[in-house]
Amino acid sequence: MSALKSVDPLLEVKDLRVDRGGVSVVRGLTVRVFAGTVAAIVGPSGAGKSLALRAVARLVPSTGDVTFEGKRTDELSARQAVRLGIVLVADGRSVFERLTIRENLAIGAWTRADRYAVRHEMAALFDRFPDLGRRPNLLAGDLSAGERQLLAIARAMMAKPRLLLLDEPSTGLPPERVAEIFEVITRLNSDGLPVLMAEQYERKALALSDYVYVMDRGVIAKQGVPREIAHEPEIEDAHLGPARA
Repeated sequence: MSALKSVDPLLEVKDLRVDRGGVSVVRGLTVRVFAGTVAAIVGPSGAGKSLALRAVARLVPSTGDVTFEGKRTDELSARQAVRLGIVLVADGRSVFERLTIRENLAIGAWTRADRYAVRHEMAALFDRFPDLGRRPNLLAGDLSAGERQLLAIARAMMAKPRLLLLDEPSTGLPPERVAEIFEVITRLNSDGLPVLMAEQYERKALALSDYVYVMDRGVIAKQGVPREIAHEPEIEDAHLGPARA
């Protein structure tokens, strides 16, 4: 994990609110992500974590202030947010199942005009993710759940993110694949990529995060550094549960 590298946050979210069907699902969310760090929003299903990330990525309407690299982004389109470098890997391992691995990666670079660099970076990603590189012409629909998650992350990398948003990256994966995905996240962060992650698999998220926000029923119930959060009895009992292997 990286130490905080900037006094000013890379991403600052203030008083974010997201309504769905007339109900406030996210209420007054305030989150900061610093350069070179991993921040995690943890909490139970239905807490509002995914909607919060989608709002930061400008995929759902919201109110509140969102600032990225000192610029207001809360009135941008999703396309403009990607061009700025805010890239979301959505939950559910969403890939284009009828397209090949190579074609999925090419779609990840849809905002870019530097074709030579795109080809070079795709080759580098095949080296980094050999499970994908060995079968670049395989349909994404024929991949395992873990391989689809790797492809979703690799496709996001093709957009050259300056902030990677990860929504529930471990959901539905067997333990060995969960460990692999979190190792990938750790390596990306070690390369300097800041990450904001929403995750139910809280203990794993705490293990690699620099700062943690515990979310419950649309609001932040607690926040702090992982070593403090993990040992508070009320948080442990309500949100973390028994340790997993």
